[in-house]
Amino acid sequence: MFCGVHRLRQRAARRGSDAGMTTAEYAVGTVAACGFAALLYKVVTSGAVSSALQGLIRRALGAV
Repeated sequence: MFCGVHRLRQRAARRGSDAGMTTAEYAVGTVAACGFAALLYKVVTSGAVSSALQGLIRRALGAV
């Protein structure tokens, strides 16, 4: 068992431990960021949140 693990580690050290993984990681990260941005947009543009933000801005500008 230990001999097989040792061989796998040697192969990984020769070719780089994350060879071929960076493109997939970027793709997953990009999709996740786009999904989060869409969700955040929906929340911010909803009626309740939009009116709360407008009230907050009005109070902040009225204090000046």
